[in-house]
Amino acid sequence: MRLFVVAYEARGRLTPRRVLKERDVVKKLLTILSIAATAGSLSIGTASAQDAKAGEAVFKQCMTCHRADKNMVGPALGGVVGRKAGTAAGFTYSPLNHNSGEAGLVWTADNIINYLNDPNAFLKKFLTDKGKADQAVGVTKMTFKLANEQQRKDVVAYLATLK
Repeated sequence: MRLFVVAYEARGRLTPRRVLKERDVVKKLLTILSIAATAGSLSIGTASAQDAKAGEAVFKQCMTCHRADKNMVGPALGGVVGRKAGTAAGFTYSPLNHNSGEAGLVWTADNIINYLNDPNAFLKKFLTDKGKADQAVGVTKMTFKLANEQQRKDVVAYLATLK
């Protein structure tokens, strides 16, 4: 604001009306810049909503039981995103996990994110919601739970890179 006043004083054109008009212009400009900055930070936040590199670091916890390319205590996870549950070749699934796949569970990003929070509860709810509560018995082999939602999203972003 002071910059505008000095500029107009130097030219000898400073009037109260002109000062008010310039002040309004500056306010509008600052509002526009504020909105643009906020929009920019929102798009940056969206872009980093799922971070595969961070997910790779979190996935190290999963490597006790999983690998991308071979079955271990848990199934191979290469290509898991988009795969029907309970169908990794050569892996023997628990009845709970197998039944979920038979009932149509596909490992979408959202399903994996929810599964990682509480595997048994997720599968039992899935089967119950499909009208197959009688098949929602037992437990899955996976006992690990990942409580942090951002970490779950990051792990899914990493899993999506595994083929």
